[in-house]
Amino acid sequence: MSFRNPIIGNSRDDSANPLVVISLGSNLPSDRGDPIATVVSAITELGLLFQTTLKVSALWKTVPLDCPPGTPDFVNAVISFPVPETGCPEAVLEQLQRLENNYGRNRRLLQNASRTLDLDLISWGNQVSVSAELTLPHPRAHLRGFVLRPLAEIAPDLILPGQTQAVDELAAQLPDLNETIIN
Repeated sequence: MSFRNPIIGNSRDDSANPLVVISLGSNLPSDRGDPIATVVSAITELGLLFQTTLKVSALWKTVPLDCPPGTPDFVNAVISFPVPETGCPEAVLEQLQRLENNYGRNRRLLQNASRTLDLDLISWGNQVSVSAELTLPHPRAHLRGFVLRPLAEIAPDLILPGQTQAVDELAAQLPDLNETIIN
């Protein structure tokens, strides 16, 4: 199943169309089904929530990073869409956390514990900010294959704020952790 829709993003050649980038992950079933069904359902809900055309990566199976032993593999994807003319990243973060809660996310568990749904706001155009609630861009996005490899599919030329290389170049420098495309 593919969700790819053409849009233009921040790139080496085009910074006039800034993007919102959100990563999705799941490694536990939710009331929507297994992790694949959970991520697919969340993508659909995000499209409805933001009322815009999403550009969506394939679904990726990724090994857990910095997680407790025995943690199941994750299903990951990345979506992007143009930065809206109204709204702010903090409001989007609140909506993402509400959606995670609707999928049974338990934030009281250990850091990097298994989860039904994880939604991370990776970037909001070229915005750079740090607050108690939100850091933009996501401080570890440029180091994570489960973010960069799917993002390289849909916005290979995107340069995350604070980086000098495009996403596809950053992804190529990461070690291979056996991430595989599911669909």
